[in-house]
Amino acid sequence: MVWWSDFWTTVGSEFSDLPNVVQVTRVSMRLVLAAVYGGVLGYERQFKGKTAGVQTHMLVALGAALFVIIPQEAGVSKGDVSRVLQGLIAGVGFLGAGAIAKANEHEIRGLNTAAVIWLTAAIGVAAGMGQQASAALSTVVALVILTLIPKVVRSHPHYEPSHKP
Repeated sequence: MVWWSDFWTTVGSEFSDLPNVVQVTRVSMRLVLAAVYGGVLGYERQFKGKTAGVQTHMLVALGAALFVIIPQEAGVSKGDVSRVLQGLIAGVGFLGAGAIAKANEHEIRGLNTAAVIWLTAAIGVAAGMGQQASAALSTVVALVILTLIPKVVRSHPHYEPSHKP
């Protein structure tokens, strides 16, 4: 029966990173809100028929949040968290690069989607670090940019579309 006790002790230690209800609530809230913020931006992209939609943006925000939550919960120094962020920013840049395609000699598509993926990761980081007001405000500002700015640009008298829909 000693092995059974060792087994449950090991299982318990593997789940000890969230030792109380306060920590579980904090981490859960940060992860869920990161996914929600990403989902809001992803919905806008999917609604416009872009390749990266709700799920992609939710996963990017959730992953970014998790990449900062884990080191924080483990007690890693701010300098080490900074290095995690550097790697995250570079990695998400590669993910965004996958959304960019040269349509023809004069047209490149996917730049906005790549930029939104990158921004979604930054919003996920903010949510993961517990900066919910900044994450929410950034999401709203991004939505304003994605919805209102194109209308303003199209209403300009000298506007000429760069590509045919």
